Amino acid sequence: MIGIIGFGRFGCLTTRYLARDFKVNVLTRKGNSSAIKALGGIPESLETVCAQKYIILCVPISTLKNVLKNIAPIIKEDAIVVDVCSVKEAPIRWMKSLLPETVSILPTHPMFGPDSASESLAGCKIFLNDAGIKKSGYQKIKRYLRSLGLVLVEGSPEEHDHQIAVSLALTHFIGRGLEEFGAGPLDIDTEGYQRLLHILGVVEHDTWQLFVDMNRYNSYARQKRRKFMDAMKKIDTLIEKQVV
Repeated sequence: MIGIIGFGRFGCLTTRYLARDFKVNVLTRKGNSSAIKALGGIPESLETVCAQKYIILCVPISTLKNVLKNIAPIIKEDAIVVDVCSVKEAPIRWMKSLLPETVSILPTHPMFGPDSASESLAGCKIFLNDAGIKKSGYQKIKRYLRSLGLVLVEGSPEEHDHQIAVSLALTHFIGRGLEEFGAGPLDIDTEGYQRLLHILGVVEHDTWQLFVDMNRYNSYARQKRRKFMDAMKKIDTLIEKQVV
């Protein structure tokens, strides 16, 4: 019923949760069959994975176009293709242009990961957009997601990318800055500093590719990043005038 392409950290998480309720076929690569089976999934070929009703693409956005081109000729006519990218405008555009017209698409952005959802999905948020899927199928999927305890956030891809440029891309930018600065635990610290280290901890577990992709493919990310940097420079200038 479900096919998963991509068995990175989020693909593993998706397999683990969905395999509790469904037969989950996961595209196997050399050496990962045992790991797939350990999470309840079934290692399968690309052809078998693409023969499923639901196909979830747990791949980096930088590889999504090539994946779509590869699966387009072999997926079922009534398949529902789900992406989980942290950017929405570009993936929707690619899915609409590269997949057959008979295929439904469900753009999503799970706003959680292997660390925050390691024990439960309860209270975790997931973004959905219903522009490319029939209402009946969409409602069915929503009911299941709610049964897992997920909080559904619905909206346009433009609004998603605009907000996520701050809530995700800017947060990661700050976290990477803390990493480059060399921030770490201190004996003499504050609650505010501990919260900064939490941001650092979040980005340390994510790949550099994810960080690059969320900035490269989100058309609002650079604007928000530059605005933040201008604000930091302004504050730095103001304080320099006060302390000199």
